[in-house]
Amino acid sequence: MMDALRDNLIAKLGRETFARVQETRIGIAGAGGLGSNCAANLVRIGFRRLTIIDFDTVDPSNLDRQFFFADQVGMHKVEALAQNLLRINPDLDLSVHLRRLGKSMFAQAFTGCGIVAECLDTAECKSALVSELLPLGKLLVAVSGLGGFGSSDEIRVHVLRENLVVIGDLRSDIATKPALSPRVAIAAAKQADVILSHVSGRLSRIPGISMTE
Repeated sequence: MMDALRDNLIAKLGRETFARVQETRIGIAGAGGLGSNCAANLVRIGFRRLTIIDFDTVDPSNLDRQFFFADQVGMHKVEALAQNLLRINPDLDLSVHLRRLGKSMFAQAFTGCGIVAECLDTAECKSALVSELLPLGKLLVAVSGLGGFGSSDEIRVHVLRENLVVIGDLRSDIATKPALSPRVAIAAAKQADVILSHVSGRLSRIPGISMTE
């Protein structure tokens, strides 16, 4: 990590928290709107060990909300995202995998990750990830309800279980409301913030957190 970036983060996070951030491996399931923006936020706050899995390529339609650029259209998302993250911090330990995630694959895919950000597109895949990984004790930071625009304060952090956090308004499905950059970016940033709060030991003290049963 560049000295100036490292020193700045140590000053803001404290040396002990920064050390934990540097050592923690984060899994990111999906490298689209949520995954690409969450990963960028994680790298900017000092996380350097990421496992990123996605099968898709960058399409022109992705550029309205995903952390990619016009000259990357046609590239595999995991490769383009790795390229972009390394421009933020060249000293990353990235494990990127070009594969489609399906049922009964998540445990093996995220071996070594104590925290997984769920950044998948379909309700079926989201449910499968939670069902498979939740019993393993990993912290899962999922998203539900980020479609449309406006009412961004309704995108909240909901702690459903000790190791399951869901971010969103829990109703604005992107199947019926479009996924647009502002609310997608807010949800992705909140995923990164929850992960940082967990690693620093402050998750339960996030202002505005919703303890949902």
